[in-house]
Amino acid sequence: MIARPPRVRRAVVVRLAGWSALEAGQTFLLGYALARALDAGFLAGDARTGLWWLAVAAGGVGAGAYGTRRVYGVVADLVEPVRDSLVAGVVARGVREADRGTLSGLTQQVEIARDTLAGLVLVSRSFVFTVVGALTGLCALAPPLLLVVLPPLLAGLGLFAATLRPLARRQEAFLVADEALAAELGEVCPGLRDITAAGAEAQVAARVGEGADAEFRAARALARWGVVRVAALAVGGRLPLVLLLAAAPWLLAHGVTAGALVGALAYVTQSLLPALQNLVHGLGTGGARLTVVLRRLRPPPVPGPPPEPAAEATAGAPALSLAAVTFAYGPASTPVLDALDLVVPHGGHLAVVGPSGIGKSTLTAVAAGLLHPADGAVRVCGHPVPGARAAAERVLIPQEAYVHTGTLAENLGLLRPGPVPLPELLAAAEAVGLTPLLERLGGPEALVRPAALSAGER
Repeated sequence: MIARPPRVRRAVVVRLAGWSALEAGQTFLLGYALARALDAGFLAGDARTGLWWLAVAAGGVGAGAYGTRRVYGVVADLVEPVRDSLVAGVVARGVREADRGTLSGLTQQVEIARDTLAGLVLVSRSFVFTVVGALTGLCALAPPLLLVVLPPLLAGLGLFAATLRPLARRQEAFLVADEALAAELGEVCPGLRDITAAGAEAQVAARVGEGADAEFRAARALARWGVVRVAALAVGGRLPLVLLLAAAPWLLAHGVTAGALVGALAYVTQSLLPALQNLVHGLGTGGARLTVVLRRLRPPPVPGPPPEPAAEATAGAPALSLAAVTFAYGPASTPVLDALDLVVPHGGHLAVVGPSGIGKSTLTAVAAGLLHPADGAVRVCGHPVPGARAAAERVLIPQEAYVHTGTLAENLGLLRPGPVPLPELLAAAEAVGLTPLLERLGGPEALVRPAALSAGER
């Protein structure tokens, strides 16, 4: 079972090469049959021979179209297993780690990777077989034609190859800058009211402006390397055409026929130039795009083990207990909680569900000591609520957690006037179980990114 997939992939590659070779036959016949139709047919006064060679070229077009059709099916056989492996990895990570990016990975990133990989395979193999067919045809027509066409083609390919790595880096830098700006705006836009209320428009505008400037600089750097890519296309694809026209008298004087010269022009304009153009644009953008997507699909680092739960304050006492608790929002109001008994043991979890207005938030506020019941008793780890000992044992996490971008110390001391001494800060973090997160982030002065924290951590 382990050795089978490589054999399957080799068979697919062999099939791909075979159908591509049939497709390349069209490229060979394009210029060769045209040259023979002129030299041995129309220019020699034999129209029948000329028409026969044109019919051969038309037959090559039909065979090439059939090869192209079969190529697409083989490319699917080559690419779909890659897509399946990416899907399996994304799903496994989503199930195992509850990754929030699983849906985006399945619906967008995996499909982008598959489509881009298929495009790169098609473009690369088309270029290779097209160039082989065209150069073979030039050699068959007249070897001196290679002296005119081959050097600029190699020079253009060399220039393009030299730009691949820098262009990919600039492309990725631009995408990263764009994602960073989008993430920044995603954080700012929902909090515009709070930003205005706090008078922080200037600071936020400056921060967003820095992100926009970074994306602009990345776009300009990418555009500069795009100019080099256009130059490579001009050297490798269009310069051979100019050289063929300029060298036409020399070629004709050295035994190259008029039909061979026309065939060479057909090879350059109809085969080499389109193939090189597809390669430059396909690898220049698709390659960088595939690199970025595959980087996004890499599994994140495995998180460390969760912290151990705190020791019980009172031996044998439950974490939370409510005994005949009754609460109403007014003396004449219907009780929201009516003689409620509830016990949550240590290590247990309680989920309260139901429609709006049944008392979920009221129960939470009573358990946290924010609301005081008219009757009954509330205890946390055996200590009555309200009470200092009970308050030290409970933490209320509301629906909205206001964590801002800044240091951990700034977030912890947000509501405290003046600086907070370090020992007091560490003691507060220890009291609420924040020490493991503090250590993981790198200490009180570590920068906090709210989007990188879970809801419980916020």
